[in-house]
Amino acid sequence: MPKLKRTDEEKKQARGDGPEFVEALDRGLRVIQAFSREGRPMTLSKAAELTGLARATVRRILLTLKASGLVHGDDRLFSLTPRVLLLASSYLASNQINSVMQPLMDATATEAREVCSLAVLDGDEVVFIARATPTRMFSTGLEIGYRLPAFCTSVGRALLSRMPDDQLGEAIARMSVTAMTSTTVTDKQALLETIIAARSDGYSLVDGEAEHGFRSISVPIRRYDGGIVAAANIGGHVDRIGVDEMKERFLPLLQKLAATVQPLLV
Repeated sequence: MPKLKRTDEEKKQARGDGPEFVEALDRGLRVIQAFSREGRPMTLSKAAELTGLARATVRRILLTLKASGLVHGDDRLFSLTPRVLLLASSYLASNQINSVMQPLMDATATEAREVCSLAVLDGDEVVFIARATPTRMFSTGLEIGYRLPAFCTSVGRALLSRMPDDQLGEAIARMSVTAMTSTTVTDKQALLETIIAARSDGYSLVDGEAEHGFRSISVPIRRYDGGIVAAANIGGHVDRIGVDEMKERFLPLLQKLAATVQPLLV
């Protein structure tokens, strides 16, 4: 007996989507995200290739986004407009962590005379959502929205440490662990032990694993009930900041920051 073509509803159920899943919205968001993968204006064909959607579907989505002011383009090339940043600013404005943390991070960065950053966990990656720079200091450090693998970053390990050992082991087993530098820890058992040690120490220090010549130290940021919701870090190039200085000068500042903010986060 020939196999019948699945209905849209059956396809959604196969993906685990509930009855309230809005497929059109999901497709629109997939098209927006495709621009970050291409890194430049896209043709209709390229957008269809990256999203796995039909050209006709992608065309309707792009024209809708264009009418909303989120996309600029002609019949050949399409690009995002600055209006897309409203999506990010809505997150930042509505996120309690940012509003509470920013002034405290500003004070920490000024005292440390280094950039202080804040990250949250998103799947197997960390996303930087806040940043503070010392007065009169120009820096090209990690910008808001920047993503890095969680397994090889100090903020990522601080965030992963919130998982119990069995859950952490399962998460690491599923991860794609690829060396970012010659010193990146890629052995999954060693990685598990490193994160468990970071949980016990109350901080994570990563030396050149995510980026050659760059080291950073992070502490978990906890809400009032002790749950870890973010991680704050201070980093610098190895020729300017040593491991001992990280522990002796920066760690106390980060610990003070974490202790100050905990009762303020609900």
